[in-house]
Amino acid sequence: MIPAPDSWVTPCPPDRGGGLWVEPGGFHVDPTRPVDRAVITHGHSDHARPGHTHVLATPGTLSIMRARLGDGAGASQQPLPYHQPIQIGEVMVRFVPAGHVLGSAQVVMEWRGSRVVVSGDYKRRFDPTCAPFEPVPCDAFITEATFGLPVFRHPPVEGEIARLLHTLSVFPERTIVVGCYALGKCQRLIAELRRAGYDRPLYLHGAHLPLCALYQEQGVELGDLRPATVADASSMRGGIVLAPPSAMADKWLRRMPDPLPAYASGWMRVRARARQHGVELPLIVSDHADWDELCQTVKDVSPGELWVTHGSEEALVHWATTQGVKAKPLHLVGFGEEE
Repeated sequence: MIPAPDSWVTPCPPDRGGGLWVEPGGFHVDPTRPVDRAVITHGHSDHARPGHTHVLATPGTLSIMRARLGDGAGASQQPLPYHQPIQIGEVMVRFVPAGHVLGSAQVVMEWRGSRVVVSGDYKRRFDPTCAPFEPVPCDAFITEATFGLPVFRHPPVEGEIARLLHTLSVFPERTIVVGCYALGKCQRLIAELRRAGYDRPLYLHGAHLPLCALYQEQGVELGDLRPATVADASSMRGGIVLAPPSAMADKWLRRMPDPLPAYASGWMRVRARARQHGVELPLIVSDHADWDELCQTVKDVSPGELWVTHGSEEALVHWATTQGVKAKPLHLVGFGEEE
């Protein structure tokens, strides 16, 4: 008899490591506390935590973990390229692209004829900086739901980049400062600007420089990038600066000539959030699946069961149930809305 998915993959309480526990393999997926054996979906800090003894991840994710965590990236690090199977305990494991950020992966696990897929964070749209999401049919699909409400429908990124460049042309004496996360969003914005034909230098907050350098080392072309901190202020007038969201309310912003604050996030769909952050140019750009993508993915992988880890779990669970898919929220603790 083929085992039920919840007989061998279970949510794990934080005080026992957190994330998901895979009993016949003896490992956790995205544990929130240090464990003996961890399988990591991608490099964002709520999924890739420090202090594990053995870490299995894609080469790209391991590079990001070393850059962000240093010696905490794992005492033993094992790179596993996409699509190459490996047996851990009694479980066959392979990574499949998730389309979220560089190196991001879904974890495909098979045991005694039962297949469970952990999506990690993902999106279905084209992203020039990472491999595209690949749907894998399975018995249980474990998904996130950061934007799991029908109100969240992300517009095409090309349109948001066009709005950014149009604003730049309308206000040539100002400096557009775009708040964006250091991993994934920053590099995607740069790559999309280049794809739109913007070939002028782009200026970066110091927090964004190391990961951009890592992306370039991994073969992602980002063009002429310059540190904003040491650049002459006048050279940035009429240009674009990318910075962490936290810098938008910092005195660091004051050295920019007449800064025009922008913010790139799926949360910019909520206008109150834009007003709360004093954003003049909200850009709806997300590295997470929106409502339509979440629903389409459930249809594509046709799971026997849907488990929702975090985000707007109840809405997606309800929708899946109306489609005849057995679904439940997992209420995993420790996973946020980082993009």
